[in-house]
Amino acid sequence: MKCTNSLGIIIVFILAIHPVFVGAQTTGGSEAENTVKYPQFQFKGLFQGRFLGAMTDNVDVLGVQHTTGEVTQTSFDIKRMRVGVNAKISPETEVVILANLADFKSDPKGKVLENAYAKYTFSRYVALIGGQFRAPFGIEDQVSVDIIKSFDFSNQYYEFGKNGWTSFQLGASVLGSVDIGKVPVDYALTVLNGNGKDQEKDKDNGKQYFSRLVFGLSKKNKINLGLNGGMGVVFGQDVFAVGADMTSNFKLADKLNLEVQIEYKQGTNHNLYFSLPVGGRTASVADYQMRGAYILPNLRYSIAYKRLSSIEFSCRYETFNPSYKIDSNVRQTYTPMVSLEFGKAYTGRIELGFTLDNYEKDIPDTSTYSSNLFLIQLQCRL
Repeated sequence: MKCTNSLGIIIVFILAIHPVFVGAQTTGGSEAENTVKYPQFQFKGLFQGRFLGAMTDNVDVLGVQHTTGEVTQTSFDIKRMRVGVNAKISPETEVVILANLADFKSDPKGKVLENAYAKYTFSRYVALIGGQFRAPFGIEDQVSVDIIKSFDFSNQYYEFGKNGWTSFQLGASVLGSVDIGKVPVDYALTVLNGNGKDQEKDKDNGKQYFSRLVFGLSKKNKINLGLNGGMGVVFGQDVFAVGADMTSNFKLADKLNLEVQIEYKQGTNHNLYFSLPVGGRTASVADYQMRGAYILPNLRYSIAYKRLSSIEFSCRYETFNPSYKIDSNVRQTYTPMVSLEFGKAYTGRIELGFTLDNYEKDIPDTSTYSSNLFLIQLQCRL
């Protein structure tokens, strides 16, 4: 199916639910809602500071291998320094702005500004988002980095972000929740430029279209099944991405919970394809496909001792291949971590652990090189 047909489907869908829009706008609010004054502001902030220790000879703290010269193997770093505001203009309308000031430590072009979007909610069934936001294409797009169960997002998340499917992108989305029988379903239909955040314009006339469905299979154990699918055109070449994921939360004892995330993605790596010289690649972008999967179990013990709220133990295992058809090079990553939570909802957090990377083929003088890294991370959030 061509992308123009996909756009047509989205337009037909919006027209079909137009009566819902009208009904939502004409429904009178409660007396309590009428007394609320707008706008309302909520200010947010996040600090993540790290100590990094490279544990592999001749590999620096950024994972780059050096055959010659001095190598920096210990360093302090500010990973994120975010400031943001959520402005609720009316019961239906909100504007969200989020910036990461830590991006100024390197070339800030295409960085710094992360969220910059407006959202209008007609009802639980329909909401519209437009601007720059994290497109819903998997588990990690639904969770902020300050409350994830590992040091950072997965390798596949960042690679699919480079290809325009995940992370902060410019575009629009229709989303909401419906019930199919007794099963709650969250949906999202999205169209994006697909060339990352803070861009002056789209890189070409092509767009990327995709959808996400999340089925609530068990309320007791919080088992949710997510399905993702998308297609688009990049510089005249057809591209695609698909994925499936599952989350759960099992209560093992009064204060002990086991949370598990599993995710699989596969798609065209057009970012890699167009970065290669014409003479060094095939004629079809379809020959360059990436795929990856990870499992992230997290054991949480709610201790509630003075200011210490919980202790968590997690270990994410991930396998990712940026081009499994041509020049395959599988990357396997283990991320064991212990986390101490202070306050509520990770207001304060201390994390300690490792990132253990293993490549099928090491490439000297690059970051594609097997290495081990020790991390201590301090987090404070507002």
